[in-house]
Amino acid sequence: MPVAAFPLGPLETNSYILHNESQAVAVDVGGQPEGMIAWLAEHRLPLAAICLTHLHFDHLYGVAALAAATKQPVHAPAGDGALAETESARGGIWGFPLVDPFESLPLPDGRGSFGGMDCEILETPGHTPGGVSLYFPEQKLVFTGDTLFYRSIGRTDFPGGDHATLLRSIHEKLFTLPTETKVFPGHGPATTIGDERVNNPFCGDYAQ
Repeated sequence: MPVAAFPLGPLETNSYILHNESQAVAVDVGGQPEGMIAWLAEHRLPLAAICLTHLHFDHLYGVAALAAATKQPVHAPAGDGALAETESARGGIWGFPLVDPFESLPLPDGRGSFGGMDCEILETPGHTPGGVSLYFPEQKLVFTGDTLFYRSIGRTDFPGGDHATLLRSIHEKLFTLPTETKVFPGHGPATTIGDERVNNPFCGDYAQ
């Protein structure tokens, strides 16, 4: 599987590097990225982009440092723009540290390409107003941020969260992906769409 995972930061947020034979893409950067930078150097892979699934602080702590080290752009979901200047994105809430500021570009609508890899940007709000999941069909994998986890789903009690919207995102956007699609969530172990569609107690067949 062409994915390297790095649990980083105070909440051990899964920070990922997706790679092909020539380039790499980072997805969410939840803490200081020295390990990610070292991994890229070891495998002689240039970073082409940094992509964010949503703008919660625990997914952002290392974004500025990785962008500065690699001189590569950050792409963030435009629908989460309202969170950018709040504690949800900037940190400082509940005693957590502040996030170093960074510049970002909006993720493309619908489809994009990062590091030579085609990506479908799936709108999956509910955990945040504009959260997305990043589906790479050729690699048969999806980064779901905090929308869908192994046997769980994202919280909806933060500003802009909505439980019904989250469930709709999962059923209409994620559970319609191919069964074998590998799911890389923002926290916890990887899973598959087929497994969660059947066994997730919050939204799968098991819940019915």
